[in-house]
Amino acid sequence: MSSSENIEQEKPLIQPSPNFEFWRKVGLVTGGTLLSINMLAISIVTGGLVGLFISFYNLPQLRQIRNFVPAETTYIYDIKGKLLVGLHGEVNRKFVSLDQISPHLKRAVLAIEDSYFYNHHGIDPGGIGRAALVNWAAGTVKEGGSTITMQLVKNLFLSRDRALSRKIAEAILAIHLERILNKDQILELYLNQVYWGHNNYGVQTAAQSYFNKSAQDLTLAESALMAGLIQAPEKFSPFVDMNLAIQKQRQVLRRMRELKWITKQEYDNALRQQIQLGKIKSFKASVFPYVTNAVSQELIEKFGRDAVLKGGMRVQTTVSSDLQIIAEETVKKWHKTLKERGLKNNQIALVAIDPRSQFVKTLVGGVDSQKSEFNRATQAQRQPGSAFKSFVYYTAFASGKFTPDTTVLDSPVSYPDGDKTYSPRNYDNTFKGAMPIRTALALSRNVPTVKLGKSVGINNVIKTCRTLGITSHMEPVSSLPLGAIGVTPLEMASAYATFANYGWHSSPTLITRVTNSSGDLLLDNTPKPRQVLDPWASAAILDVLQSAVKEGTGRGAALNRPVAGKTGTTSSERDIWFIGTVPQLTTAIWVGRDDNGQLARGATGGGMVTPIWRDFMQKALHDVPVEKFKPPSNFPRPQPKKK
Repeated sequence: MSSSENIEQEKPLIQPSPNFEFWRKVGLVTGGTLLSINMLAISIVTGGLVGLFISFYNLPQLRQIRNFVPAETTYIYDIKGKLLVGLHGEVNRKFVSLDQISPHLKRAVLAIEDSYFYNHHGIDPGGIGRAALVNWAAGTVKEGGSTITMQLVKNLFLSRDRALSRKIAEAILAIHLERILNKDQILELYLNQVYWGHNNYGVQTAAQSYFNKSAQDLTLAESALMAGLIQAPEKFSPFVDMNLAIQKQRQVLRRMRELKWITKQEYDNALRQQIQLGKIKSFKASVFPYVTNAVSQELIEKFGRDAVLKGGMRVQTTVSSDLQIIAEETVKKWHKTLKERGLKNNQIALVAIDPRSQFVKTLVGGVDSQKSEFNRATQAQRQPGSAFKSFVYYTAFASGKFTPDTTVLDSPVSYPDGDKTYSPRNYDNTFKGAMPIRTALALSRNVPTVKLGKSVGINNVIKTCRTLGITSHMEPVSSLPLGAIGVTPLEMASAYATFANYGWHSSPTLITRVTNSSGDLLLDNTPKPRQVLDPWASAAILDVLQSAVKEGTGRGAALNRPVAGKTGTTSSERDIWFIGTVPQLTTAIWVGRDDNGQLARGATGGGMVTPIWRDFMQKALHDVPVEKFKPPSNFPRPQPKKK
């Protein structure tokens, strides 16, 4: 059954031709003169329009309307479907079909805007005549005489000027449009296209803003109030002037009663209904700005800005709202704590990734998004310090020449560095002699790391970083193993997550899938992992990183479950890190200052970041079962390449 049949069966819309009753009531026709006057009027109008059809040859090609797609708001949701934000340019709209709109609203709009909509063919001569008389009597423009079809073509195709030529163009296009689309299609487009105030375009977003409900659930009272907004939405808005909005509502209800589209009982009940307003949602801020801004950027890079702001996409992200709330609360809490410990102007970024899918579960780009939307999790290139050492040790293990128990020397060494000599030093300015690789990494000794990097080749270390998705510029200098490059927390989290998945890697993402408003799939980010690292070497680095947490610089991150992780501290205490993982979740935390100044003398990743990581992970893993990492013995060890 069509939507128009639904309307007519509920309350008849099709009325006898308005011309006779109207002209008779105003006293301009009697009895037998009616037919001749009507015939003359129709002849004049028809003749004029034929001429105008010829003269307005530059009017839009309306047949394109069949493929017309109105600008729609893009909606971003979390992993469970919770709405995070709506993205739009100047137009906030969610398109709905005619059968998803309350019959009350359809009747209310027709009653006040075009009660003969289902009788005319685009223009209503009687309506134009009535408007002319009302305007003449008032001495000003009170009524426009435009049909819904004329309003639609004006909104879609014509300028907003009030020239006579535009009104004539409206009439021509309206007649033509009614030959292309049926009445239901025109009404559906109109209700989704019309402006309802407060940057709400279309009935669905308006209903959600004004009454916090879907358009299909609007009551008669709410429908009449909304229909009264169309002529001047901001002026008659209940958010602006409830008394004026109620006056317009009653005007609509009276018109519906005159047309016998509602009963006296319905009329009285609608007048008595207490209006419960919602909230203006068109400009509502994101629930998680750092997340949705990063998602928006990813969407724009893939689909373009116009498609994102006007395309009506439905975007499901990878983010868990529960984890995001925990992460944001953790960052705010520890920002205050670190400030009290002397780390003034500190910023914190936190990224947590599921290593099995590389889905970003939570992302916090700073302490307060309202003060600064700069996303330090995805945009800040900061030196990782000793957290970079894991890439050096992995490269050594992958070469087949080294194991966690291989002995390395922590002793003085110098390397040519251009016109100078580079002599690496340890953080405590001491040397500890021979020690296993496991101990060297656990204690974050610098000199053994540089020696190992030179042994396996700095270019091979760079190759490992590129494989892990680190894109920063890297020079093959002797100091590179100590982390003298810029990386983002997201890059570090993704790299360590690849270790935690034994070398299986997908590109990290904040988006699981994207559809259009009709449900057609535009993007499917189902993980497609590839084995990019050697599994034995990955398990070996995880094994050594567990020692770093049990007995090394990462002791402050210890949990009641296996944890693999590495601290990072740069020279002059400008950047401090901890990147740690359990089999189900990898989290990177960075602390620093936006001006790249010193945080505080003696600030380290082990002393100040591991407690933040531990605090977050204890809450994030509350209901997650304990799992152990696979030992290196589960995988074949790579063989050294023959020279």
